[in-house]
Amino acid sequence: MPSYTVTVATGSQWFAGTDDYVYLSLEGTSGCSERHLLDKPFYNDFERGAVDSYDVTVEEDLGEIQLIKIEKRKYWYQDDWYLKYITVKTPMGDYLEFPCYRWITDEKEIVLRDGRAKLSRDDKTQILKQHRRKELETRQKMYRWKEWHPGFPLSIDAHSHSDLPRDIQFDNEKGIDFILNYSKAMENLYVNRFMHMFQSSWSDFADFERIFVRISNTISEYVMQHWKEDFMFGYQFLNGCNPVLIRRCTEIPKKLPVTMDMVECSLERNLTLEEEVKQGNIFIVDYELLDGVDANKTDPCTIQYLAAPICLLYKNLESKIVPIAIQLGQKPGPDNPIFLPSDATYDWLLAKIWVRSSDFHMHQTVTHLLRTHLVSEVFSIAMFRQLPAVHPLFKLLVPHMRFTIAINTKAREQLICECGLFDKANATGGGGHVQMVQKAMKDLTYSSLCFPEEIKAKGMDSKEDIPYYYYRDDGIKVWEAVKSFAEDVIHIYYESDEVVCEDVELQAFVKDIYVYGMRGVKASGFPKAIRTREKLAEYLTVIIFTTSAQHAAVNFGQYDWCSWIPNAPPTMRRPPPTEKGTVTIEQIVESLPDRGRSCWHLGAVWALSQFQDNELFLGMYPDEHFVEKPVKEAMAKFRKNLDEIVNAITERNKNKKLPYYYLSPDRIPNSVAV
Repeated sequence: MPSYTVTVATGSQWFAGTDDYVYLSLEGTSGCSERHLLDKPFYNDFERGAVDSYDVTVEEDLGEIQLIKIEKRKYWYQDDWYLKYITVKTPMGDYLEFPCYRWITDEKEIVLRDGRAKLSRDDKTQILKQHRRKELETRQKMYRWKEWHPGFPLSIDAHSHSDLPRDIQFDNEKGIDFILNYSKAMENLYVNRFMHMFQSSWSDFADFERIFVRISNTISEYVMQHWKEDFMFGYQFLNGCNPVLIRRCTEIPKKLPVTMDMVECSLERNLTLEEEVKQGNIFIVDYELLDGVDANKTDPCTIQYLAAPICLLYKNLESKIVPIAIQLGQKPGPDNPIFLPSDATYDWLLAKIWVRSSDFHMHQTVTHLLRTHLVSEVFSIAMFRQLPAVHPLFKLLVPHMRFTIAINTKAREQLICECGLFDKANATGGGGHVQMVQKAMKDLTYSSLCFPEEIKAKGMDSKEDIPYYYYRDDGIKVWEAVKSFAEDVIHIYYESDEVVCEDVELQAFVKDIYVYGMRGVKASGFPKAIRTREKLAEYLTVIIFTTSAQHAAVNFGQYDWCSWIPNAPPTMRRPPPTEKGTVTIEQIVESLPDRGRSCWHLGAVWALSQFQDNELFLGMYPDEHFVEKPVKEAMAKFRKNLDEIVNAITERNKNKKLPYYYLSPDRIPNSVAV
């Protein structure tokens, strides 16, 4: 009688093993085997990290194995089991791999196909077509769209982390408990004694060091020492944690009535302001989106304020970007003066602090929350709903969706919900952040997620004109590496544009993203369908880059740039100044966050800047969803390209006081998971 050798690998996560009864059935082209008992309680098989082998004898030759069914039957208590993969050695000596990388919960069963990636057109037998269809039907019931707030991209239909399908939950929910993590961060930072001291102002700038000195690092300490300098202010628009807002100014807007007399002493080329604009030396950052957003009113004891400034910047003869004019409101007038570097020291300093505070709000809510977290969740839900596990694009994308839905669900549960942690310290808490996302949706376009296109659209693409824009330089390199990898995988499975057009599952995936994620807004520019391999490569690059590199660029520098509170105030407790010559140091300190809010802010930026335990960085694919040699060769080429980028960035950063490493591939997690 034919005999098969079956090898079963259990995950290494905590509690991944099982003591339940486990049964296996093999289904081939010529028949189905009977049910075989692989493990009984207390046999010590299927323990955490174990690889167990069994000989399975069948009555007759099954032909080519098409499916494996695994059943788990409860012995004593609920005992989830994480199955990594199964390999089968046939009587002919061939080896078949059946990737799983899923949890089997309760008394459920799972049916696996072998690991070779297949498009729907490749399935010739009814049993495989039926398995494919049934998998998607099941997933679409589990992964449902839901509107969190009107106008937002749709998100997962789940009230809490525990409501999510087990396969996408964190292995350890405590590890992503925001309340626990923030409290732990404040304890580790030795600031927990201040955390309840709301309404209690700091004495002066030096007083902020009481919560800072124990935890300084290279960049944050440099920021603390140089934050008042115009160079440091301008540098952050290029390489801080929100390097996405600056654009080349092609015309001074009418709402910012800057004159030559105002800025003449800041210009270094003996040119007029108009001539400097024409030569491309003037840049602008406009926080118009914040205009009209309601400030946080959740604490009646502290009135909080927002502003919508406009900041004009200049590239000096050293090619450094420095501020030359700041207006703190959108409407010009006598009570909305234009602040200048030539003004009194504290006038100019407070104007810059207001810009930094506004930049913090734009970063947290638009750059970070909307354009990485919420967009990545859209990609994740659509993938699970429309791409079966055997589809090559599911295998390509699933490492880049790891824990994304889980972290967003936990954030909606604890962090950015009504009365959540976000309300404690942020001026946009209490609903302002919701208004910001709703307003920012009009600028969430497909082209704005295409990294090189967005850089060019802002006029920031010239390395000669803007030589110190490392976010751009490193981002382009990573984008190109990802795109090359996507192209290699596409050419393995899609031999022509016609095959792309005929892939109904791909088209359903793209349509789901457009209809539900982008709410069917034509102006978003998101495609409703994809017709060519070239467009597919770009589309997949947008997804992988957004979920990995873009998130890393705007997330992991938060402690570096925002831990020195005066450089990134999460709230302001006095209104913006309406006249010059009246600002004092006391007024500035009273405007900045109180002790309690400062400590909550510090705990937040610390916790958000930490990598996950056992983080998987870009190009690391330990779960072998792909089994084919050509794809593994493409992965090896991808890793080689990424290693070259790491080496180039490391070399550039040598001896730099302000190294830029957020887009170094060895610091880019595969997915949005924090």
